[in-house]
Amino acid sequence: IGYIPEGAVAIIAEAMQQTRAEVHGVISFYHHFRTHPVGSKVIHVCRAEACQAMGGRMLEAHIKACLGVEYHGTSADNEFTLEPVYCLGNCACAPSIRVNDDIHGRMTPKKFDRLADKFTTSTLDIR
Repeated sequence: IGYIPEGAVAIIAEAMQQTRAEVHGVISFYHHFRTHPVGSKVIHVCRAEACQAMGGRMLEAHIKACLGVEYHGTSADNEFTLEPVYCLGNCACAPSIRVNDDIHGRMTPKKFDRLADKFTTSTLDIR
C-alpha cells in the first residue's frame, strides 16, 4: 500500500520477534519507510550545495508555495508529496528535482509550473 499504517507495527513486530519499539526505530530511521500515504507523484528537491548555488532555495520556495505543502507533506488532493534529497547526482545541471523516478535538471520556477501542469490530473492550483 506504499506505507506502514500504525496498526501494522505490532503485527510486524510479532512476526519478526522484535519489540514494537525496535520496529518503530527502523521505520523512523529509514526515510523510504513511510507511516502515511503519499501522493501519486513524489517530488524530491535537491538541497545539495551545487543546486543551492544555482538557485535551489528560490526553486524550493516556489515549489512549496505552488503545492501548498512543506517538506514531507502531501498536497490536499493527494497528487504530490514533497521531499528533500541531498544529492541527485545531477550537479552539472543544477538545480535538479526528481519526480518519481525521473530527474529534471536546470529546473526553474517556470519549468516547474509547466512540469506540474503536465502531471496534474486534478484541479490543483499551480500557476
